[in-house]
Amino acid sequence: MTSGRVNPNFRLEDQGISGLGHVHYNLLEPALIEAALKRGEGHLGNGGTFLATTGKFTGRSPKDKHVVKTASVADTIWWDNNRAMSPEGFDALHADMLAHMKGKEYFVQDLVGGADPAYAINVRMVTELAWHNLFIRHLLRRPEASALETFMADFTVINCPSFLANPERHDCRTETVIAMNFDKKLILIGGTEYAGENKKSVFTLLNYLLPEKGVMPMHCSANHAIGNPVDAAVFFGLSGTGKTTLSADPSRTLIGDDEHGWSDRGTFNFEGGCYAKTINLSAEAEPEIYATTTRFGTVIENMVYDPDTLELDFQDSSLTENMRCAYPLDAISNASDTALGGHPKNIILLTCDAYGVLPPISRLTPAQAMYHFLSGFTSKTPGTERGVVEPEPTFSTCFGAPFMPRRPEVYGKLLQEKIAKYGATCWLVNTGWTGGAFGIGKRMPIKATRALLTAALDGSLNDATFRKDVNFGFEVPVAVSGVDTTLLDPRKTWADAAAYDAQAKKLVGMFSKNFEKYVPYIDEDVKAAAIG
Repeated sequence: MTSGRVNPNFRLEDQGISGLGHVHYNLLEPALIEAALKRGEGHLGNGGTFLATTGKFTGRSPKDKHVVKTASVADTIWWDNNRAMSPEGFDALHADMLAHMKGKEYFVQDLVGGADPAYAINVRMVTELAWHNLFIRHLLRRPEASALETFMADFTVINCPSFLANPERHDCRTETVIAMNFDKKLILIGGTEYAGENKKSVFTLLNYLLPEKGVMPMHCSANHAIGNPVDAAVFFGLSGTGKTTLSADPSRTLIGDDEHGWSDRGTFNFEGGCYAKTINLSAEAEPEIYATTTRFGTVIENMVYDPDTLELDFQDSSLTENMRCAYPLDAISNASDTALGGHPKNIILLTCDAYGVLPPISRLTPAQAMYHFLSGFTSKTPGTERGVVEPEPTFSTCFGAPFMPRRPEVYGKLLQEKIAKYGATCWLVNTGWTGGAFGIGKRMPIKATRALLTAALDGSLNDATFRKDVNFGFEVPVAVSGVDTTLLDPRKTWADAAAYDAQAKKLVGMFSKNFEKYVPYIDEDVKAAAIG
């Protein structure tokens, strides 16, 4: 059975997927919510939201992500960071998954990754869960309805949570599997209901394909000045560092909150929606994101709610710290209609420093920006990955190592070339701890972070007086209007200055040790920017 518009010459049977029960193509939000409710996949929330839980998997499973090692990719994949799967293992996985799917109901969305048509790819998402189909309909970009009648997929993703892999037979690590086959243009996901795997599989795909076209794929949010797309800014950072919150500035136009490309034409969003964390979300601090939690069609994932009133509890993290909501970009009033922007005038590297050492903002030279981009220092926040229960200091190169199929230097070189060609002022912003490490200090005040970013983006911060940081060598403003001067010097925020010095020395050593692996691949100016 088919529902919605679809290319009559491109059905699942034409892709070798036969013997299924009901197949629904390109259903709209009301029909997807109705189907999900009928199937018992979740509950209807206030305003017509969909309330879903994802079982034991409330975050990504990066260790269960595999790339099929074929001749075409063997020399270009960063195998130290990506688990290999044999072609034979993938073929067995594919066959067994298709056999498992027979006779069952499935949902198909034909979508697009990338707002710039010059670099966009068509993606067919085949999901076992109706609410996953709703989720990905929000997160990827939707073709015009008429375009669906001629739609042909460049890649297909099959997501079947009820299918459990066999590690020995399928050449994978556990019963949970995310397997990417670039030769067959196919991604298989099994054994996890966490919806984020859907979008991150497409992001990883674009991370591999776009560098060959001279496009820098970025794990970042982006915005531009209202009425002036040329004045763009990008915000690199791992989940939990503030990409969504800080880019959703009402005084600027939002391009997107998580994944973008930077080509010779400018910046462009990969996605059609946002996937925002809702832990401690408030109407006062983030009114527009908060408003989406009662908007028809929004997917509310892993949030505790009152069984009678259906009121959401934004403080209860008993299910996970990684509670989220997914909604289309047009739910944000200042979102760009085109999801396109110019070349970034400012590049923000967001880090969540659990050591309490880094200042709230620092100005970087291009070489220092490369150093910190390749280092990718931050702290994993609870819930984003399985097993993370408190902030853990980590180095995630390019601020997105789990999604990088190529070696870090490939992305670093692209960033270096684009900064040199188009110019950009680079900043390192710490949204982590101040006044002490995690457990002693407190999180950086968001009001101060916003004030510093506003000054950086409007250019006024460049006129401030700067000091050279004795530990890292970057420039730190001495005073900024509206920001407590003490906050700008992290050593002064600690009760024990000697303890701060010891912590800073420890962090510098961690940076130096981590960066040793990149030294053979980088230019001399970046080596000179290295600390330690």
